Amino acid sequence: MWIIAGIGVIVAGYAFVLHEQLSDHPWVAPFQPIWKQASVLLGVPIAPSASIVKNEAFFALGAPLANILAIVLGITVGANRERGRRMLWVIAISGALYALYGVASFLIEPTMILWRDKTAYLGSVTGTFINRNTAAAYFGSCAVIWMLLILEKVRGRIPERRLIWKNVSRDLSDIPPREILPHLLAFLVCLMAMFMTGSRAGVGLSLLAMVVAFTVFLRRDLPTRSGIALALVAGAAIALGLLQFLGGRVSTRFDSQGLADEGRMEAWKSTLRIIGDNPWFGTGMGTFRWAFPPYRSSNISIYGVWDRAHSTPLELTSEVGIPLALLIAIAWAVIFIVLARGVLSRRRDAIIPLAAAATASLSVLHSSLDFTLQIPGYSIPFFALSGVGLAQSFRTGQAQGERTRSQSLLRWTKRAQTWDAAPELPEHAREIRKTVRL
Repeated sequence: MWIIAGIGVIVAGYAFVLHEQLSDHPWVAPFQPIWKQASVLLGVPIAPSASIVKNEAFFALGAPLANILAIVLGITVGANRERGRRMLWVIAISGALYALYGVASFLIEPTMILWRDKTAYLGSVTGTFINRNTAAAYFGSCAVIWMLLILEKVRGRIPERRLIWKNVSRDLSDIPPREILPHLLAFLVCLMAMFMTGSRAGVGLSLLAMVVAFTVFLRRDLPTRSGIALALVAGAAIALGLLQFLGGRVSTRFDSQGLADEGRMEAWKSTLRIIGDNPWFGTGMGTFRWAFPPYRSSNISIYGVWDRAHSTPLELTSEVGIPLALLIAIAWAVIFIVLARGVLSRRRDAIIPLAAAATASLSVLHSSLDFTLQIPGYSIPFFALSGVGLAQSFRTGQAQGERTRSQSLLRWTKRAQTWDAAPELPEHAREIRKTVRL
């Protein structure tokens, strides 16, 4: 309930900014000077607005509203353990099917996306997405989930409280292939589709998420001294090997273009100037494509229209202002803290908050370099998964009651083993004593 109350604060922040940008008489927001300039140039009176495009904020509200509803739905549904796991499986299976379609369509007809012509990234697997970077983040997120499902399956088949690493190969050979092979095939399909996108940031951050998630999941089974560091180093080495042997196009792009395009860096600098001129309420939700041209750097190619900043945090701040963007950043920090608490405190179903934390980290990091979370096909399922992870980071009231009853029965059982019959004992304690003696 506290998490839902926090989401209510975010909704109130959006409502206030929306009122200021849409109202003819905003409470505190200043009018954009562009309206006065237009009135002077045209010689006719024009009603001013706090947004550079009137009423655009109303139409741009759909995307953040869908994400908020998705995370609330995830929290509501995910409060039930079985439904939370079902949602995790639905996202994983659908991701594997989309990856399989993406690879098959690329091999059979690379110029089509479903029934539409594919006009961009013809040499890359994009699945049903238009942009290969978003596709890489999606397939990478699904690969992270499948990897955790495999680890959970394998760990559950090994009875030892702590893994004996020299016996792992023997324990793995005892697992029936039919139990693990479908998981492994789905993981490999998602991994292959991710590499075939050719996205540098998408592939790199997905591999990083896999390495960290793998280490966190097995943290209790690692050696106490330097075990985590060795696991991270080994995971990084494996990731680099996969990048070298399976991600040839990605490695080529790293060699030729580096970590980031020069044009993207210049676009970020231009966006920072927009924020500097509109720090409190921004230029208006959904107005980046109109706000950017006057600030466009001369070092950016004249080709094309920049309708996105290729950095969701910067674009969001330029459109709604620093205060609301800071409030959203605090909300993300709280989400990660709660998910970390769930990962570290839970033993059963720990992969649910871990999968949510890993995919959320991947989403936020990738969106800082691109616009992944601005694409509904990606953001809605993974906001819902974040909600499930948040719900499963807490012990439900039913589970707490069962734990309390179990502890009480255990105490009475121990007493019943040593106590003789006594009239002051409750009836259920005497029954337990009889059962123990029998």
